[in-house]
Amino acid sequence: MLLANMGLAQASYSQGKNIIVLAGQSNMSGRGGVVNDTWDGVIPPECRPNPAILRLSADLNWVEASDPLHRDIDVTKICGVGPGMAFANRLLAKGSSTGVVGLVPCAIGGTNISEWARGTNPYSQLVRRAAVAVQGGGRIQAMLWYQGESDTVSEMDAELYKERLEKFFMDLRADLESPMLPIIQVALASGEGPFVDKVREAQLGTDLANVSCVDAQGLQLEPDQLHLTTPAQVQLGQMLADAFLHTIPSPLQSGAPKNTSPLFFKPFP
Repeated sequence: MLLANMGLAQASYSQGKNIIVLAGQSNMSGRGGVVNDTWDGVIPPECRPNPAILRLSADLNWVEASDPLHRDIDVTKICGVGPGMAFANRLLAKGSSTGVVGLVPCAIGGTNISEWARGTNPYSQLVRRAAVAVQGGGRIQAMLWYQGESDTVSEMDAELYKERLEKFFMDLRADLESPMLPIIQVALASGEGPFVDKVREAQLGTDLANVSCVDAQGLQLEPDQLHLTTPAQVQLGQMLADAFLHTIPSPLQSGAPKNTSPLFFKPFP
């Protein structure tokens, strides 16, 4: 349904959107509440829809956002709750002048970091969707990135992860013409193979300016021991929002980054 047909608050029509790109693999697209390829349909209060939270659909229309955010993007798997709605609701709760948050889902389950290199389909779709998102007014304020579980299978992939990740970030910033685009990545809570620690080391050691990190280690996992539960996704979304607000003290006004050095946020003492 097109935005004009949704009866949203007038602010949703007139204000420039504060655009957040959501990218990575399955834990970003959301498997909260998905067990045995069935989503339980439970949406916690922290993920409730709000007229001031929009989502760029697969057909490039802005619609009111609701979980599963990636239902028409990550189409080969069953999607459930991810961190995006909890993130957006936290921003609205903490920022009196937040305005409209525009979420741009781009995550694809099962993707290796090499599948996000410049020229690949996931990369090209991310750039295309991000470009469309700003056409109606608004600014890309940050990208939230949660990926790497697939890179824990091969020791070579794990060893090359840092190099590939940083190149991806630099290429994306160049193609979006935003050389200091804030990127908040998530350090893995789980993996598909034995090299989780190597990938986490790369994530926590990323040393690009304006790239910060939240650590998902210790968050509750579904029975598959790979995907975050719905409560864990809520906690992660709130952690990401807090990191975003800490990194950019007035992100929805000036967009000016506070820091130019990497930051690190861990959920537990």
